[in-house]
Amino acid sequence: MLLITACSTDLDQVPPNLGDASSITDFEPVLFAAYNYQNEAAAPMAIFGDFRSDNALFDEEFIDFDKFTAPSPLSATSTSTFFQPFYSALYSSIISTNNVINNSTNPTHVAEAKFLRGLSYFKLVQVFGDVSVNLIDPTVEELAAADISRQPKNEVYNNVIIPDLQAARDGLAASTAAAANGRATKYAAQGLLGKVYATMGNYAAAETELAAVVNGTGAADIISSMSFADVFGSDLNAEILFATQMTGSISYSGVKFTDWFAGVNTKADEGGPVSPDLVSAFAADPADLRGALTVDENGGNPISTKYNTLGATEQDWIELRLADIVLLYAEALNENSKTADAITQLNIIRTRAGLAGTTASTQADVRQAILDERRLELALEGHRWFDLVRAEASQSGIIEAEMGVAVSSNYYIFPIPNTEVTSFPEITQNEGY
Repeated sequence: MLLITACSTDLDQVPPNLGDASSITDFEPVLFAAYNYQNEAAAPMAIFGDFRSDNALFDEEFIDFDKFTAPSPLSATSTSTFFQPFYSALYSSIISTNNVINNSTNPTHVAEAKFLRGLSYFKLVQVFGDVSVNLIDPTVEELAAADISRQPKNEVYNNVIIPDLQAARDGLAASTAAAANGRATKYAAQGLLGKVYATMGNYAAAETELAAVVNGTGAADIISSMSFADVFGSDLNAEILFATQMTGSISYSGVKFTDWFAGVNTKADEGGPVSPDLVSAFAADPADLRGALTVDENGGNPISTKYNTLGATEQDWIELRLADIVLLYAEALNENSKTADAITQLNIIRTRAGLAGTTASTQADVRQAILDERRLELALEGHRWFDLVRAEASQSGIIEAEMGVAVSSNYYIFPIPNTEVTSFPEITQNEGY
């Protein structure tokens, strides 16, 4: 049951007249369902990526989410509140993609489904580490016999995520029209593939994929022609490679992800959800145009106004945009000892922000400069914690240095939802939780 959802009520939501896969001739609605399930993963990714990091703060009376001492600061209530909806939504998306991949004869739909399946498993691995894998749309008998034990994350990367994204890259068009309609494209798949390789530490492969996106899209020209405010002033603009479409009628636990950063959600710190450390990072260079567009000190209770240009009801969750890709490309170049080229890419982002070129010159200094730039450029977009975990592989101790506290490696990932662990003996909990 885990592979559809641990809760039978989700099964009850399927219209009874759909029948099984063999009776379906039009798989586009099934594909749209896979896209739609990503909505429920948006706010959790914002929480995992920023509230776990040094960018944002929880109300400590609710949960010491940013503390890293044993025993685990994450309670059973918090795992059901934050992790179960995320977990179930992504596996629901995967079930829908499996249906399309295994049954549709439309190659574009299959390629889109593979992109979404790769994206879903990438999020799951980033958050939980080892995860259960299902690549079929199982019958009841197959479901009962399925191996739902958690598979090593490297096997999930190599056997699922990378092949899916390669197939999506090769099967989708480099079309701006598709992206403008919220659909996956070749460059979205290729950009995500580059990010996956970087996350795995395979910077040679990452450089190849990321260079193709940067050069193929004309990323430097697009970024230089758009202001930072433009990126968040309209959905599906030229910088956005892929975004999960959000509407006022679809939200996580009744609250949009934007509310967490705007100080609307009571679970965010009552003194302001934006951390003083992030406020100081922007204040360090008043010339940075992104500061005023990202952080409002709000009388000492800092909040973010980054997403307010569209209002709280219609703001898409940006999964991948060109500035992210350019900075990842700079990271790959630098790790591949092409530091001068990395500086060129880094300065594309700094120039738009109103800043002078970086003064960093050595590989080590440029590595830190890129990490710092990603924090400011992508603040409150769900990247920071995962950037720190990726950086730890090449900069041992960087998480503790940036966070200012000792962090056990157990807490680089998050707990499997308690409902899964208690319901299925094959599902083991992550160490430390």
